Amino acid sequence: MDQQPMSPSEQFSPSQQPEKKIYLPRTSESENLKKIRHTTSHVMAMAVQKLFPKAQVTIGPWIENGFYYDFDNPEPFTDKDLKAIKKEMDKIINRKLPVIREEVSREEAERRIKEINEPYKLEILADIKEEPITIYHLGNEWWDLCAGPHLENTKELNPKAIELESVAGAYWRGDETKAQLQRIYGTAWENPEQLAEYKRRKEEALRRDHRKLGKELGLFIFSDLVGPGLPLWTPKGTLLRSLLEDFLKQEQIKRGYQPVVTPHIGRVDLFKTSGHWQKYKEDLFPMMAENEDAAAHEQGFVLKAMNCPFHIQIYKSELRSYRELPIRLAEFGTVYRFEQSGELGGLTRVRGFTQDDAHIFVTPEQLDSEFLNVVDLILSVIKTLKLDQNFKARLSFRDPASDKYIGSDEAWDKAESAIRRAVESLGMDHFEGIGEAAFYGPKLDFIVRDALEREWQLGTVQVDYNLPERFDLEYVAEDGSRKRPVMIHRAPFGSLERLIGILIEEYAGDFPLWLAPVQARLLPVSEVQLDFAKEVAAKMRALGIRAEVDTSGDRLGKLIRNAEKEKIPIMAVIGAKEVETNSLSIRTRANGELGTMPVDEVLDKIKEAIANFENF
Repeated sequence: MDQQPMSPSEQFSPSQQPEKKIYLPRTSESENLKKIRHTTSHVMAMAVQKLFPKAQVTIGPWIENGFYYDFDNPEPFTDKDLKAIKKEMDKIINRKLPVIREEVSREEAERRIKEINEPYKLEILADIKEEPITIYHLGNEWWDLCAGPHLENTKELNPKAIELESVAGAYWRGDETKAQLQRIYGTAWENPEQLAEYKRRKEEALRRDHRKLGKELGLFIFSDLVGPGLPLWTPKGTLLRSLLEDFLKQEQIKRGYQPVVTPHIGRVDLFKTSGHWQKYKEDLFPMMAENEDAAAHEQGFVLKAMNCPFHIQIYKSELRSYRELPIRLAEFGTVYRFEQSGELGGLTRVRGFTQDDAHIFVTPEQLDSEFLNVVDLILSVIKTLKLDQNFKARLSFRDPASDKYIGSDEAWDKAESAIRRAVESLGMDHFEGIGEAAFYGPKLDFIVRDALEREWQLGTVQVDYNLPERFDLEYVAEDGSRKRPVMIHRAPFGSLERLIGILIEEYAGDFPLWLAPVQARLLPVSEVQLDFAKEVAAKMRALGIRAEVDTSGDRLGKLIRNAEKEKIPIMAVIGAKEVETNSLSIRTRANGELGTMPVDEVLDKIKEAIANFENF
């Protein structure tokens, strides 16, 4: 994410900048790319089986930036093997083989699979419910079960727009109790220019990788003794978290939110009432029970995976009047989810994370206006983080064909209508995501696109008629009757861990002034200027400016290089002249050399820039 006037993508050197912006559609956005990648995956599988006759083919779908195929092969594939496979693929493509679709009966498909002794295909066939069965052939030499779509001929593929990327382990059906397979990842594009841009973005993503930069900038660590997916925050990283928390807490106080704090564990019965236990038991950490009998009857405690049931208990602790509503309860609450180890990834997928959670209890009549207030808060956050140039809203609705949701059709229709009214009244760019709803209600998700054109879901706001029903929530209406409130769940950040991981990559570690753990570093040219530098740093800290003095005694060039490497926003060089004139020679990462300024003027400008979320 970008808070600076100049975005990270604009800070690339000319040699890093592409001559023109090349749009890279995702597979799901392009029917042509879908055909290209599906066909390329078959070409790759054919090449593998030509070179490695003992390799058995399993599944080979397209993914958003390419494709993969899983193989059962006696020996592990190497980088040298990938080069040989790509060379064989080029040969297949240049032979201009027709891609032929054939429909066969289930019995005929089974006969052919047994004939070539491919047991994995028999399992795949058993999962195909539709008939007839479709088979795609490359010429008359190779075939696989597939629903398509494909190109008509391999000549439509451009070998120079295809690359095999890596090999990874994978379990058959994603089940670690089943066979270990080898997954070959590849990418395929319409032309070589798209491939080159894709590779450039991959390289830039490695440069911006938050795991690498987080370590270099001293923000967080992981410890094997603590466990995977459980980050430990250093003093600088903790300060960064606190700055983000304080920013949002101040905004929430202005908007009538009330802070609460809830425990890290709760009874299983709490989550049974909410429905989380029934729907997401496998995602929770194992239950803690006092004895075997309690465990057998599921009477125990679990680490909380969400905050809403706890906030509901605070609401329900006393009878509420319509005059009190809306009630807005907010918490930076840490939750825990037992993610599989293979799904963990730095800060973006962890097992313990802190949500900027709030739950708002409203009358049905207040729902629309309060929903718009929440959207306004999320838009304000996105604007402050300078993400308002490239985001869209997703209306995450339920899939009526799925059984994962709770509640009545009427409740769902009312909730989805409220969200649709809000985005239409605001004229927001939006699209519908069927099946993306939470199990208890639909939501409006804010999808931002970063400097590398990657999409991330950040803020979310949800309308919920179901949990108030399950927990029997009430308020006293104006006529004295008891009525059911509606709940709004919202989280502008989503989770602090994930947000910070995204921020590090969007900024390439170059935090804006207001967020930088160290905002200014004073660089005395020699020991003679050290006392003056310390006095100025003390003045800065007294004004809330996070300043420090480099006391290493290194030459000025190294002092500057070190500050640049650590991405300090403001560097103040202090020599004899600066001490004599009570001034500072200012150099900033955002705007370069600014010249010499009086100390008081520098302090005033820094304070103003921080207050306005701007750079100096």
